[in-house]
Amino acid sequence: MHFAAQTHVNNLFENNFEFTKNNIYGTHVLLEACKVTGQIRRFNHVSTDEVYGETDEDVIVGNHEASQLLPTNPYSATKAGAEMLVMAYSRSYGLPGITTRGNNVYGPNQFLEKLILKFILLAMRGKTLPIHRDGSNVRSYLHCEDVAETFEVILHKGEVGHVYNVGTKKEMGGIDVAKDICKLFSMDPETNIQLGCVAGALLPHIRMLMIPGSRHFESEKGKVLSVSNTLRMIVPTSKSFISPLKPSFKFLIYGRTGWIGGILDQLCKKQCIPFEYGRGRLKNRASLMADIQNIKPTHVFNIRVRGVTFNAAGVTSRPNIDWCESHRTKTIRTNVVGTLTLVDVCRQHELLMMNFATGCIFEYNAAHPQGSGIGFKEEGKPNFIGSFYSKTKAMVEELLREYDNVCTLKVRMPISSDLNSPRNFITKISCYNKVVNILNGMTILDELLPMSIEMAKRNLRGIWNFTNPGVWINFTLEEQAKVIVAPRSNNKMDASMLKKEFPELLPIKESLIKYVFEPNKRT
Repeated sequence: MHFAAQTHVNNLFENNFEFTKNNIYGTHVLLEACKVTGQIRRFNHVSTDEVYGETDEDVIVGNHEASQLLPTNPYSATKAGAEMLVMAYSRSYGLPGITTRGNNVYGPNQFLEKLILKFILLAMRGKTLPIHRDGSNVRSYLHCEDVAETFEVILHKGEVGHVYNVGTKKEMGGIDVAKDICKLFSMDPETNIQLGCVAGALLPHIRMLMIPGSRHFESEKGKVLSVSNTLRMIVPTSKSFISPLKPSFKFLIYGRTGWIGGILDQLCKKQCIPFEYGRGRLKNRASLMADIQNIKPTHVFNIRVRGVTFNAAGVTSRPNIDWCESHRTKTIRTNVVGTLTLVDVCRQHELLMMNFATGCIFEYNAAHPQGSGIGFKEEGKPNFIGSFYSKTKAMVEELLREYDNVCTLKVRMPISSDLNSPRNFITKISCYNKVVNILNGMTILDELLPMSIEMAKRNLRGIWNFTNPGVWINFTLEEQAKVIVAPRSNNKMDASMLKKEFPELLPIKESLIKYVFEPNKRT
């Protein structure tokens, strides 16, 4: 996140060469350093709305991100020049650049020369308030906390190669701000505001185009992201500047033959994310290191496990976890030793590992009774040891807590729209003579797997209940033992943490209808 710049306007009229040195040359040095490392996944360049030039108060439509840059002073000219350098490095070297153009910011601990704080301090001393020109040029005023929240959204959800305006719909001229502050201190604006002052002046900001909308609104002209009721920004849908030869992300996936690994394959292709399957065996550290050195990934996906076909790299028994009961040492080697070896190699290479795990380590108890709506949270201790498979998964999850480079996604009863897959939960229960009639959490892969890719892009870490909110009921518990060897875990996991990160996440029933039933509806 590149905030560094010469912004003190007082210096502009004394030595404007410092602006060129700091804002252009300094940015160039930083860009070159990022290019040399070859490890930068996102370069967020913080620019200014002043690159658009001046906008009068009576203008109806403001400047959008594709507007011509018309800087009117050395400061804004150097900021425009820095933007051009970021664009050039994106196009020429594939540096993943994003540019933001913001309005005037105010808040605690601000530099004393900035408009609002400066006027307040002058008013407290009973001195006149200096205004550049006639003070009619308008600007938006943003609180620093709102700006920080906006930058966080852009950092995690912004599209590489795009420019984002950051501002509000409420705008004021500099003269209006001065008058309001005069009123607060019972001062006469007519005698305490000095127009046409150059020394200590703040440059006029422009009016920016901030159209109302919601985070999910899309049109041909752009997408509108909203951080709050007052913060809105236009996201242009122009082509990315990133060179296809140097992508921002590259995934290394373990679990080529797995069901979820196959779906992840299709999602990566659809999103144009380069990926390769790992060739090394999880228990062989040297082969894993060779994979990473040869493929040079940005993220590693581990979807292979013994017992359930989804830890992209593990021992998966077919058709179900009963296999683990008679193959315990093999299950340990893959589910415990293999997973720990992979995460340790990833840590050595400073890589984030997306680890697909299981929620089959919990069972309804007194603190989480069935039907109560109380689900097991991410930090909950496993309490189900009915199957050897669950024992190994609970063990490795506890050990993975010691690593800070892993994002564990706990899946439950995965379902997809592909009803031909024998590993689909719906397909499975349709083949069983008896099925348990207990409330359970579920994972709708068509909705959640794309979120796993987004979580990788956001570099999210820790343990996540990777299920849709709510529970689903099948059919009786007493008859379950007639068709299975190992007892099965039945529980509801709390998905509120995932829901907070992805507010659009649907409850189980709605997700099933949208992603599974509707696509398979007979026409």
